[in-house]
Amino acid sequence: MKPSALRFLVCPACHGELDLRADRRDAEVSEGILACRQCRRAYPVIRGVPRFVAERTYASSFGDQWNWFRKVQLDSWSGTRESETTLEATTGWRDADYVGRLVLDAGVGAGRFAEVVARKGGEVVGIDLTTAADAAYANIGRLDKVHVVQADIFAMPFRERTFDLAYSIGVLHHTPDPRAAFDRVAAAVKKGGGFAVYVYARYGSAHRVADVVRRLTTRLPRRLMLALSAVAIPLYYVYRVRGLGEALRLFFAISMHPNWRWRWLDTFDWYTPRYQWKFLYPEVFGWFRANGFLDVEVFDGPIRMRGVKTS
Repeated sequence: MKPSALRFLVCPACHGELDLRADRRDAEVSEGILACRQCRRAYPVIRGVPRFVAERTYASSFGDQWNWFRKVQLDSWSGTRESETTLEATTGWRDADYVGRLVLDAGVGAGRFAEVVARKGGEVVGIDLTTAADAAYANIGRLDKVHVVQADIFAMPFRERTFDLAYSIGVLHHTPDPRAAFDRVAAAVKKGGGFAVYVYARYGSAHRVADVVRRLTTRLPRRLMLALSAVAIPLYYVYRVRGLGEALRLFFAISMHPNWRWRWLDTFDWYTPRYQWKFLYPEVFGWFRANGFLDVEVFDGPIRMRGVKTS
């Protein structure tokens, strides 16, 4: 944890100011306590990450996922621009939009998008409910102007209207109440600031069989699902056969990413989260308007959208 984070961190329970207590206050504080001046609650800093939540949560599968696949989606590790391209396709923001801005990554995972923002000159705060925060800190936590926080999207340790920009990519649909999660992130954005999201779409029928399969897979032990998801690695070549592949995907969808590690990760990601909601464009557009966002832009699917906060 960087001591400079105290300027935007507050107690999630009462929004009181926090004091950092640590034996050593270097550029990075590895172990310490964040104590609320107002309600006297205390939150630990463990392995460089301030912790505002309990360890086991409804999204704990993501904690395992991002620690098992910690580097797979990092552009700096893969040598590609895939994460950068996805961020741009979701937000529409250009390099200059990040420079000198305070940016919230709501659902940082292993840090793939936060790494891009930091490289473009933004100061990024990545939150995650799970121990994925450990993976993100290991990957990018010591970079200049990168902050990693383990926190609940429904009780974030920030004041309202703190961030110039915020995005949540592939996260809101994995919460118990995506609309409420959207509202919480939206409240953290300054007037005149931008917010962008990517969520799953409810169009078509392809997702229905997978939803039925998930009733079983979400109940299986996590390590068993890790092993079962690995079948996507060789099945990729079978699924590429014209006609046969399309038929098989109706009954058991797998990732068709050309990189075998990414393919394994994505397939695990589809079948293990407890929550996986899907939406229509008008629903998400309504969320933006209800939270005072105008100039709402819609990008190519599944559902990618951004807006500018006007109130």
